[in-house]
Amino acid sequence: MVKARTGQARKLNLAASGLALCLTSVTLTGCGAVSGLAGDNEVTLKVVAADYGDKPENSSKPYWKELASSFEKKHPGIKVQVDVYSWTDVDAKVAEMVKAGEAPDIAQIGAYADYAAEGKLYSADELLSVTTEADFLAPLADAGKVRRNQYGLPFVASTRLMFYNEKLFADAGIIPKDGKTPWQPKSWAELEAAAKKLKAAGVPTPLALPLGREEAQAETMQWLLAGGGGYADNEENYSIDSADNVNTLKFLRDKLVGAGLTGPVEPAKLDRQAAFDSFSRGEVGMLNGHPTLLKQAAAKGVKYGMTPMPTADGAGHPTMGVADWVMAFKTGHQTQSGKFLDFLYEANNVTAFTEKYDLLPVTTSGSRAMEAATGASSAELKTFLHALPNARLYPVGKKSWAAVSEDVKKNIGKAVQPGGQPEKILGDLAEMARKAEPR
Repeated sequence: MVKARTGQARKLNLAASGLALCLTSVTLTGCGAVSGLAGDNEVTLKVVAADYGDKPENSSKPYWKELASSFEKKHPGIKVQVDVYSWTDVDAKVAEMVKAGEAPDIAQIGAYADYAAEGKLYSADELLSVTTEADFLAPLADAGKVRRNQYGLPFVASTRLMFYNEKLFADAGIIPKDGKTPWQPKSWAELEAAAKKLKAAGVPTPLALPLGREEAQAETMQWLLAGGGGYADNEENYSIDSADNVNTLKFLRDKLVGAGLTGPVEPAKLDRQAAFDSFSRGEVGMLNGHPTLLKQAAAKGVKYGMTPMPTADGAGHPTMGVADWVMAFKTGHQTQSGKFLDFLYEANNVTAFTEKYDLLPVTTSGSRAMEAATGASSAELKTFLHALPNARLYPVGKKSWAAVSEDVKKNIGKAVQPGGQPEKILGDLAEMARKAEPR
């Protein structure tokens, strides 16, 4: 275990690190604490970030521009240049910069493990104040660790709940038509019974099961967790081919897909956004969704309810959490990057972003700020927020996870088709994962 440091000890260590950097080369910037060498006034932090908007009107660029401007006013010796790229391009752009020896100081992208494994990143305790580092929600901080050291700093998070169409459920006799009694299933048996009633009532897709390439790894993980399994065990060792996981896919294959309860599009060909669109058109009875579905469904006039994912045995199991990541590359601007990240994680800056995109804060202070907010939108988001402290995330600290995730996207849909072979497909995935993980 990494021992906790006192604030004084960490400051001394950081000061020593800064001195060592400065003595290494007089061309390095960011060593203002050492008399006679370059100071903060000569530093420009290069930041690369992902765009969470789906159109120019809600681009993330204004957020980063305002954040950088506010930071520069408080730290006149440090300039911040932020380049925002689409999610389609941002990871590849950062990889290209790193390969060319021009890594950004800070990147806000989807994965950090490769860079951490290669020794290219500062760790959290090399960057952040004690207050900021301790503010991260525990499951998210843990997910940012590689060999017990945190390199990935969570940026925003999301959890999943099951959405259901209240009108379709009422018409099928699953809930009363007065809308006062929500659907609160505990077990998969209850979920299966509801899906059968929806089918009998003529609902085109009683339960949408999007195992297409867009986000099959997320949909799969939700079901695996609800079945008592997951991609990794409590020690973060891969457990892809566990008996619980095999049983989960057999349930999907035999009780849902095989029984015609998942609609006309086979799961392997159904992408998440297509499923969301169908739900928003009133064609889907229920599906797993994240906070962005709130506004999409409401904009189309769909009245919906939300419930925690029912489980195989009706007992409580962790829900799935997802986070995007911030990381700081070893560019020689350790102190300046740390100052900017401390500023980024102030509660008002965290919630300014999460409120804009219906996402969840990754810090305790940000969560408290969301809890204190009022309004219908805030109330709905709090339902997701309450699930976050007990969420399980992808095993993103494993360098092999990107390859494993891609393999899941390609193959998992085949396992739940009639005649599919869950044991073989999960076994093949597990073997690939074990070979891909460095020892």
